Amino acid sequence: MPASTPLPRGVRIGYGSGSVATGAFGTVPGLMLLPYLTDSLGIAAIVAGVIVFLPKAWDVVLNPVAGRISDRTVDPRGPRRPWLLRAGLTLSVSFALIFAAPELGSRVAEAAWVLVAFLACATAYAFFQVPYVAMPAEMTSSYDERTRLMTWRVAILAFTIMLAGATAPVIRDAVGGRAGYRVMGVVMALIIAVGVISAYVGTRRAPVGTVEAGPGSLRDQLRIVATARDFRLLLTTFVLQALATGCMLAGVAYLAEDVLESTGAATVLFVCFVGPALLLTPVWSAVGGRVGKKAGYVASSLILAAGAALSVLAQVTPAWVVFAAVALVGVGYAGCQVFPMAMLPDAAAVDARRTGSNRAGVYTGVWTAGETLGLALGPGVFAVVLAIGGYRSSTSGDADVVQPDSALTAIVLGFSLLPAALTLLSLWWLSRYSLDATEVDA
Repeated sequence: MPASTPLPRGVRIGYGSGSVATGAFGTVPGLMLLPYLTDSLGIAAIVAGVIVFLPKAWDVVLNPVAGRISDRTVDPRGPRRPWLLRAGLTLSVSFALIFAAPELGSRVAEAAWVLVAFLACATAYAFFQVPYVAMPAEMTSSYDERTRLMTWRVAILAFTIMLAGATAPVIRDAVGGRAGYRVMGVVMALIIAVGVISAYVGTRRAPVGTVEAGPGSLRDQLRIVATARDFRLLLTTFVLQALATGCMLAGVAYLAEDVLESTGAATVLFVCFVGPALLLTPVWSAVGGRVGKKAGYVASSLILAAGAALSVLAQVTPAWVVFAAVALVGVGYAGCQVFPMAMLPDAAAVDARRTGSNRAGVYTGVWTAGETLGLALGPGVFAVVLAIGGYRSSTSGDADVVQPDSALTAIVLGFSLLPAALTLLSLWWLSRYSLDATEVDA
């Protein structure tokens, strides 16, 4: 394990730049893919939800395998960095293909194109994301330095979410129709490539530490990881909150176009969401240094839940109230990224010190599998809510489709009360988490 001396600022920024890739991939499909399927390809909401969910479900299986492979990778650059470049560039190319479906004359064929391309994209993402998230546990042994490292990562993540989430709908609408989705996909693929290359180059001077993969089969290691109580509690909390975030991401376009009746509102919602997160990430880091990571995580979760719950007024209040509620969500979201991502390497490091075996890759694989599951289930659950509400799908060439009141109510509930309830529920597990600075730095 490398010493606990502070990391150079260039390494912090270099590592954090990987969030350009993870932020773009994590945001744009969650925001744009469900509307692309229902409102451009004319695919029924429930089928579209399955298409969005299946590739991410595959990642749930693949992520621990990717962690195991990166643990056992032997390379002069370290076990993680080579995967950033290999998988990251593959991720960029396959992302562009998701929205590039040609006119095949069949909804089934076009749906299959999206499914296969998204599956390829999800596979590449697993082999980028897992090694990337595993790196902090090996770059520093300091409890506080990991928080500082995550501050850079979350700040860049917030900026990327704002950039990608705000510009993707603008690009789509400026070009129009399916061509708009194609152009948007290429632009986002280029943004992903920038993040991949920046992370690879920026971490070339990062400490690697001694990486010795734990003994036994993957099943044996997964069984051991499952017995790590604090990791299990933290993971459950994070997965439920990822599910809540996934629901809100999936609902942005529907809330803007069908409830607020403004396509431009999608961009405003994203700026309201990410702007506070971008500004307040360092503040949450300072809060964690003063009151501890767990207390900071609880506080940020309560703020996120309050903002989501306030959004239930979307049908009966001026748009600015909804924008303010989403800004409150953004305040909480910043902390809900900083704290768990700083707590994860703590759990992996404590396990390595206790057992003498480094399972950071397996820990990270399980973690990212859980996060992926939550973010994948979000659009799927939102699609089910749409279907229950009687949402009417359409194609790009159709005239404007008038949604029934039940569909509008479903959009609002799926965007507001459902994510709020999930976030509050997650705190039951977080309340039982016990790792602190004394135990981590022992």
